[in-house]
Formats: sequence, structure tokens, C-alpha cells
Amino acid sequence: MIKVALVEDDARIRLVLTEVVNAAKDCQCVGAYPTGASAVAMLPALKPDVILLDINLPDISGVDCVLKLAPQLPDTQIIMLTIYQDPELIFQALTAGAHGYLVKPVMPKKLLEAIREIRAGGAPMSPNIARAVIHSFHSKPSTPWPSAIIEDDALGPRENRVLNYLMEGLTYKEIAGELDISVWTVATYVRRIYEKLHVYSRRGIIAHYKATGGESSRP
Repeated sequence: MIKVALVEDDARIRLVLTEVVNAAKDCQCVGAYPTGASAVAMLPALKPDVILLDINLPDISGVDCVLKLAPQLPDTQIIMLTIYQDPELIFQALTAGAHGYLVKPVMPKKLLEAIREIRAGGAPMSPNIARAVIHSFHSKPSTPWPSAIIEDDALGPRENRVLNYLMEGLTYKEIAGELDISVWTVATYVRRIYEKLHVYSRRGIIAHYKATGGESSRP
């Protein structure tokens, strides 16, 4: 049986998803939570195989849930199940550790196929999301990268420049505009920064530089 957990604040949708999962012979809903905080508190002990996770939750965002849960549940696959198709949110979720991204509404058959696919090592995505991700691989930086303000030996010059913008609080879209590159390219650099600095969020980056005495400033 594939153990599935749900994080969805809409009670009606949560009930429907629970019924869809439990109706499948090879799936079982082991938990359904209306808030991110309740999911973060309970899911590490349950160790579900798959989590269906909304982005827009009433307390903490779905992306923050991924950041908290992914390090604790390395064998759990997370599928974002949401109405949001904003490029920055998509890549924030995938960079944080989500393995799939489906846009509501999803037909029951397609949802169950996605659960099985992700357990088999796939990365299920709605067609329009998949097209956007594929497009990102065709996007390349079109301008030289200026020298970094903050420098970290673990990072290359391009990653350092993105790091500085993150420290200043810029969004992925704003960073893309500053550097004349795509949001998808920005997300790729952010993922590399997270991996190299062993952090899982922008807050983790800030904590890293406070600990090492680093600062961010621009003339």
C-alpha cells in the first residue's frame, strides 16, 4: 500500500481527496491536515510515502512546509497540488524539495496515476507546468555576471551574485530582471546555492552569513 498524506485547508476538497485515495486498492490516506503547522508536527512520525500539499495554507505556506519536511522525510515524495501557476512559486517549491507539481482541478484517475508515478521514481507535473520547466532548460544567461559582493569559497561567481540579491530580499522575478535571465535560471542557481551551503531556505542563507560574519551591501 502507498501511504498518502494530505495537506489542504479546504474541508470539502480535503474530504474528496481522502475518498479518492482510499478508493484505490493500492493507496491509503494516513493523515489529512488543514494547516501547515499540524502537518509539520505530525508527518515526520507517520512517514508517508507521498504527501499531497497545497501552497496556499492559512498559517505557513506550502513551500515552507516542504522546507521543514523534506530534510526529515528523505524517503517521502512530495507533490504540490495547487491552483497556483506562478513561475516563482513553482521553482520555489521544486527547489525546496518537492518532487511533482499538479494544478487543480485534477481528475481522480490522473491524481492516482501521479501518486503511482512518483513512487516509481517519476516527477509528475501538469502539462503546462512541464512545458515551463522544459523551457527553462533552453534559457541561458544573456549578459555577463558582475563580480559578487559577498563571496563564498563554495560558490562560483554567478551563484555569488544571485546570493547577494537573495540577501537583499529580491524575489526570483526581480533577480531575473536585474540580471536579464529567466526565472527558471535563477531557480537553478538558488538550488545550487542551497546545496553548496547546506541550507534549505533564504532564512538559512542569512543565518549562514551571520554565523560566518558575512554581510550584504550594495553601493
